Amino acid sequence: MSNYKRQLSKDLAAQFSDLDIIIKESPQGVSCTVPVESWLEVAKTLRDERDFDFDQCIDLCGVDYLSYGEPEWPTDDVTFTGFSRGIRGKGPGRFSWSERRRETVANRFAVAVQLLSLNKNQRLTLKCFAPDEGMLVVPSLIDIWPGVNWFEREAFDLFGIIFQGHPDLRRILTDYGFIGHPFRKDFPLIGNVEVKYDEKKKRVVYQPVSIEPRVLVPKTIRRDSRYVDNTAGQENS
Repeated sequence: MSNYKRQLSKDLAAQFSDLDIIIKESPQGVSCTVPVESWLEVAKTLRDERDFDFDQCIDLCGVDYLSYGEPEWPTDDVTFTGFSRGIRGKGPGRFSWSERRRETVANRFAVAVQLLSLNKNQRLTLKCFAPDEGMLVVPSLIDIWPGVNWFEREAFDLFGIIFQGHPDLRRILTDYGFIGHPFRKDFPLIGNVEVKYDEKKKRVVYQPVSIEPRVLVPKTIRRDSRYVDNTAGQENS
C-alpha cells in the first residue's frame, strides 16, 4: 500500500476512535464505512478537519447488495459447454414484475460517496448502510457538499433511498408515473410497463410490457489481478 493510504487509515482510526467504523485499504484506495446515525458528523469532520480536507464530493450512488457474492456460474474449472451456460432460472432481474423477489436481507442497501481533497490530492470512499426497517432513510449531505443535490435524487430514483433533509427529492431519470426503482436487484430487467404513441389518443400511453424474461449470460465472479493487493495477497471487491 502507498504511504498516503496507510496514513489516511491511521488518521481515520484516530479521529473516529469512539465510533463503530470499518476502514479498508485496497489497490483502489481507502474506504470507510460508518453507522448511519454518524453519517453527517463524519462527513462534516472529513470536510472541515485539516488532516482530511475533503472539500469536494465527486460522486454519490446507491448500492444494492442483494445476491452480492453469489455467482450463477462457477469459474473454478474449465468449461466445455460454451454458450449453453446461459441462465434460464429466476436469477437477478430474470423474472416478471409479479414474480419479483421479495427478500429481507440485512444491510442490503448502502450509500457510497467518493470524496476528493484538492489540497492533498487524496481520495476516500465513505459509505453507510440504510436502516432496514421499512423505509430506507439516510440524512442528506447537501448542506455539507451542495453538489450532491442531483446525485441524491438519482439514488432516490434508481434505488428508492430517501435522503432526509433534501430540498427537492424527486425522480430525475425515470418519469413521474414510473413504478419501482430500476437499479434494485429485485426489479425485473424487462421492466414493468412500456410506452408507445397511441394514434387514436394522439399521445404517449402506458401498456403492460410485451417482452418476456430471456436467457442471459450468468453473473460470474473471477479472480482479477487488477483488484488484488499483491502485497497482502487478498482479493478486494
